[in-house]
Amino acid sequence: MSAVKRLTPPQSRKVNALVKRECCNCVDGNCLLLDDGDECVCPQLISYSLLCKWFRIAVLPGDKLLYAELYQTEDRKKCTECGAFFASSSNSVKYCPECRKRITRRQAAERMRKMRSRLRDRGAKSLV
Repeated sequence: MSAVKRLTPPQSRKVNALVKRECCNCVDGNCLLLDDGDECVCPQLISYSLLCKWFRIAVLPGDKLLYAELYQTEDRKKCTECGAFFASSSNSVKYCPECRKRITRRQAAERMRKMRSRLRDRGAKSLV
């Protein structure tokens, strides 16, 4: 993990957004760790590589999907419904978070429909 990792332009945009949003050493685009009295632009924001060790160790693991994408870990899974990639710590997960809500709702509705149907059938038989 100490080797310099090259980024594609979309990955670089995601990394830069993460740096600006989450990195405690990045203030107004300047790096506090490199500040020696003069402001120094954060090198992570101006390169297409993962240069900053602090970012790789402390910030990047917070975004599981980007981390899995950059380091090709086994955490990255493909949604069976929409085909999108998502990060998961479980090996039994089949759906991305967006699809999971919709599918869970649909399955619950179907389950309740079957239960109501069975109860209606029982009620009709007991009356006969």
